[in-house]
Amino acid sequence: MIFWFRFFASWPLWALHALGQVTGWLAWLLSPTYRQRFLDNAATAGLKFSQVMGAVGQAGSMSTELPRLWLGKPVPVTWAGNSLQVLAQAYQTGQGVLLLTPHLGCFEVTAQAISDAFSTVHGPLTVLYRPSRKASLAEVMESSRGRPGLDTAPTTLSGVRQLIKALRAGRAVGLLPDQVPPLGMGQWAPFFGKPAYTMTLAARLVSQTGARVVLVWGERLPWGRGYRMHVRLMDASLSAEIDDAVLQINQAMEALVLSCPQQYLWGYARYKQPRQDEH
Repeated sequence: MIFWFRFFASWPLWALHALGQVTGWLAWLLSPTYRQRFLDNAATAGLKFSQVMGAVGQAGSMSTELPRLWLGKPVPVTWAGNSLQVLAQAYQTGQGVLLLTPHLGCFEVTAQAISDAFSTVHGPLTVLYRPSRKASLAEVMESSRGRPGLDTAPTTLSGVRQLIKALRAGRAVGLLPDQVPPLGMGQWAPFFGKPAYTMTLAARLVSQTGARVVLVWGERLPWGRGYRMHVRLMDASLSAEIDDAVLQINQAMEALVLSCPQQYLWGYARYKQPRQDEH
């Protein structure tokens, strides 16, 4: 596994994205289950295939760009509008920053860009991740994601404690709130009007620490030109009631997805039954 990652890490970004377009469409054509889930999820969001067709190839690019992002040279990153200033102001409150992004665009580069821009002054960014069940891939993930200015926290009780500690120290943590959590770590809440098992962790972190909630995602630019960071604050403060706060977060994720449906991971099994926690 590490051999192939190192091999593709030296490829130019445009070539990796082109390869990803091909693999994305092959997966679409060869897997009826994946194709149907993709179409069903898009339809649940009220979108036609013509509005999300670009996401087929983008899903492939999300995979093929990983070697470059994890092991290769830095990639070009720009900030949309006043995104950099919005994030800087959130840090300056000293309350900690909770960064939320759905499975939209390139969330790997999001963490790297924020770490590069702010870790020197505000400390490392801590991101929540689920360790891979494949030992070879887990080794690559741990060695590449753990870098200066970027810490990782596993989806365990100790990992949650790590997140709380970072927020209370005024640092930032990042997670994907549309990721289906293990059984007992979430609750059913509407996502595009359909019940989806949704993590309560983000809402509980805010309740316990008073962290500022910031929505962020990394747009994948065409022709391998790099990525553009989009940052904005939540439209309203999270409710003190966990049920209401979870719904608010889902609604915020819906708005981000609809801002660029061509880069959302529509094939993700968002409405699946939660698995039993192994820890």
